[in-house]
Amino acid sequence: MRRALLAITGLAASTTALVVFKGSPAATQVAQNLPTAQPVNPTPQEVDPAAGPAADPVAGAPTPSVAPNAPSSPKPSKTTARPPGSPRTTTKAPSAPRTTTKAPQSTTRRVTGPGVDNEYGFVQVQIVVSGKRIVEAVSLSLPSGGESDIHSDDVSSRYDGSGGEVVQKQSANVNTVSGATETSNSYKQSLRGAIEQAF
Repeated sequence: MRRALLAITGLAASTTALVVFKGSPAATQVAQNLPTAQPVNPTPQEVDPAAGPAADPVAGAPTPSVAPNAPSSPKPSKTTARPPGSPRTTTKAPSAPRTTTKAPQSTTRRVTGPGVDNEYGFVQVQIVVSGKRIVEAVSLSLPSGGESDIHSDDVSSRYDGSGGEVVQKQSANVNTVSGATETSNSYKQSLRGAIEQAF
């Protein structure tokens, strides 16, 4: 009976001490950092474990009874290890779509027709094309010397430039310049070759 009374008294005292100890914030922090304690004096074999904790003869405080092979339950800790065999997933922030601004390629090009010889000299024509349209005609070579200079100037002023007959008609079917038939025909022949290359 005396042993049971001591056990109950010790249990009440340890519960009170535990409540006081757990209630203090500083003590709680210290208690959390302490390692799990192992019993110093295991319960003797002759004491009945069902009778409750026995009093420690030296300190007068009850000693908790622990089974000899009871596993200790340490405080669970956080783990960052992933289970074996599980796939590793990494989430990347989506990147902004890459936009490349290319300067639009010019559709304007120069096309040179074949050179044509006639009895007065050499004739060659070049056209400037933008898309599907002739925007300019240029005579690269026309007969020169004597009266040929006059006739070549007449041909050039009629056909060449961005406002000439070639741009207006968009073809080699231009009118022959009066007094410069040979030079006009050679111009048309070179012009036709340039248009065939361009389109």
